[in-house]
Amino acid sequence: MAGRHSRRDTGFTSYYGRPVLKKPTWAARDIAGYLFLGGLAGASSVLAAGADLTGRTALAKGCKAGALAAISGSLFALVHDLGRPGRFLNMLRVVKPSSPMSVGSWILVAYGPQAGLAAVTALSGRFTRLGRVATVGAGLVGPAVAAYTAVLVADTAVPAWHEGHRELPFVFVGSAASAAGGLGMVVAPVEQAGPARRAALAGGVFELVATEVMERRMGPAAETLRTGRGGRLMKAASALTAAGGLLGATLGRRSRAAAVLGGLAALAGSACTRFGVFHAGVASAEDPKYVVGPQRERRAREGR
Repeated sequence: MAGRHSRRDTGFTSYYGRPVLKKPTWAARDIAGYLFLGGLAGASSVLAAGADLTGRTALAKGCKAGALAAISGSLFALVHDLGRPGRFLNMLRVVKPSSPMSVGSWILVAYGPQAGLAAVTALSGRFTRLGRVATVGAGLVGPAVAAYTAVLVADTAVPAWHEGHRELPFVFVGSAASAAGGLGMVVAPVEQAGPARRAALAGGVFELVATEVMERRMGPAAETLRTGRGGRLMKAASALTAAGGLLGATLGRRSRAAAVLGGLAALAGSACTRFGVFHAGVASAEDPKYVVGPQRERRAREGR
């Protein structure tokens, strides 16, 4: 029938074959890149603060520089998606606690200058006391930078993001820790990279467990994390994250080459997680069964 759009499992028909939801129009490169780089930056600042306080100068310097590069790239991707810098500045006109975007904007304002100051002072060797204060400050705000993007995407009607709202922040934080650990293994010598190896392994385990729990609790929308482009990326993320953590924890303890390889795998795994979640969300918005099915189930439970 012309104009008919039906899916098995739902018995749903929409006008002119249009999806129930308008799928996200964001570019994957901008938004998934923004999610990945922001997480890497926040977790790297936490690792840098710990390294700074324990005298691991090479690890601290590398993570500070990495955090600055990552948050700069994240902000560039966000502004590129928004179209012009003024739109980001407009979000700072008010503080709206009920809006993840508003809260996230202020988190970035609190974090960015401190991460920048920490990196510049470390690389230049000047104003080290001020740099130490900025390093600690960025480390304290870092977890919020790593987690708030999960709240931001979950606070939408996109099924694969919204249905995973309980676990998605834990997935993102674990993924960010794995990425920061991977960065630390790449930039620091083996003798200083112990905290980075542990972060890559622990973060990877945390991410994989949280992802499994999320998929079990999401309902039908979890299919988009197992099939299509999103599923392929999530499978790659699991393999790379596990390989990076295990390689760093074993051969990476003695071999610089193994540590770098494990670090790159952890970084790639974290990026695949963000891109996988992004594409799963797009796929779930395109298919009515992921929108209508959960709504009918909730109405049936309420009726009972």
